[in-house]
Amino acid sequence: SRPMAPIKGNLRRANLILKRPGKILVDIPDGRKAEAEALLASMETGIADLQAYTEAADRNAIYAKRSEVLNIVGELEALMVTEFPFDIPDEYRHLPRLLGRAKVDIETDYGTLSVIVDGYSAPLTAGNFVDLAQRGFYDGLEFTRVEDFYVVQAGDPPGPEDGFIDPDTGEERTIPLEILVKGDTEPIYGFTLEQMGVTLDDPMLPFSAFGTLAMARPDRDVNGGSSQFFFLKFESELTPAGINLLDGEYAVFGYAIENKDILREFQVGDRIKTMRVVEGAENLVQPT
Repeated sequence: SRPMAPIKGNLRRANLILKRPGKILVDIPDGRKAEAEALLASMETGIADLQAYTEAADRNAIYAKRSEVLNIVGELEALMVTEFPFDIPDEYRHLPRLLGRAKVDIETDYGTLSVIVDGYSAPLTAGNFVDLAQRGFYDGLEFTRVEDFYVVQAGDPPGPEDGFIDPDTGEERTIPLEILVKGDTEPIYGFTLEQMGVTLDDPMLPFSAFGTLAMARPDRDVNGGSSQFFFLKFESELTPAGINLLDGEYAVFGYAIENKDILREFQVGDRIKTMRVVEGAENLVQPT
């Protein structure tokens, strides 16, 4: 069908790339090549499955398998990195940062939602989230905003405060807006892409999929995000043009990869039972 045509084209291009694994493996250190070859084999199987689901126009299967394949892509990219690709500005040295990727499990009444957070593209935003998860800050907090086909939001602590009060300073810890644009070597800090006059540029981590994870912030303060986060609940292919005005306005720092269908179940007042960092905790670097 017509809506499937772009997907079919992308899959054909992906297949062509996988037919020449040497071009990918050349960027992998020798000690990691065997792991990379196994990931490429899994990706080839995943692409074949996606082609079959696309022929059958099975959207649910496509979305589920796409998440698996994108996760493999992320693992491959991580194997290519031998050192962190950029320096974070000194003015943010008081903030935790995630120098790599991490997997976080969010346990709820509806099951466990797993997310991958990406410190390569958003080290401060991802680092803040992983730090708060490790502190147990999110355990027991409610989902405070749920809008059908739009967002589900959590992270607002009980009481008058809107964010995390750092026990070392007694003040709310806030995170600058952090967006890495494709082709740039380091993120833009403190400004939206519109404020920078680059609204046509694509973020490295776009609002492109059901389960996109982003930092919430006050409407009038792009650098006022603290602990609240939200998941996107729409499918990009079914979204009216314009909803992606979110791109460049809010910092995406990860994606739900397992059990993301439970995002549809959450109601205001439902709680996060626990949040645990299950992989990549060693990538979190605390300020010194």
